[in-house]
Amino acid sequence: MKYFPKIVGDRVYLSPISLQDAERYTAWLNDLATTRFLTLASAHITLQGEVEALAALSKQHSYAIVEKGSDELLGNCGLFEIQAVHRSAEAGIFLGDDLRRRGGYGTEALQLLCDYGSTSSTSARSICGPTPTTTARWPATARWASRTLAGSEKPISMPAPTTTSS
Repeated sequence: MKYFPKIVGDRVYLSPISLQDAERYTAWLNDLATTRFLTLASAHITLQGEVEALAALSKQHSYAIVEKGSDELLGNCGLFEIQAVHRSAEAGIFLGDDLRRRGGYGTEALQLLCDYGSTSSTSARSICGPTPTTTARWPATARWASRTLAGSEKPISMPAPTTTSS
């Protein structure tokens, strides 16, 4: 079994990252349609580099997003910059499978991740929030984050992705 459901939702589950997926991630991360809104858009990703990156991510709060039933890899998400004292963190997510984008999979995965972050030992109360950039690019996710954070004491907004001109 390549995936192990750690955090389970209705249509997806989050699993520890599998290094066996390095080739698939490498293909996704070299596809401009997939990375155009990520800071990796201008990066050249090699298979060896991705193996190393996945190995590092697998030691953090990063997870593969897997479709329930089919056990198909859709992308990944994770918590970064965790500040236990302030009970905050940043969330990152991408769906490499373009057929699953805009279908609510990312929203569900982010909800699972945020719920996990707010109840786990990371104690992150407010881990993500909508910005003008996220609202324009992912309106459903931004709406969900707005509802989730409405009652929180101190929501943290993720900075807009930076891009470099070539």
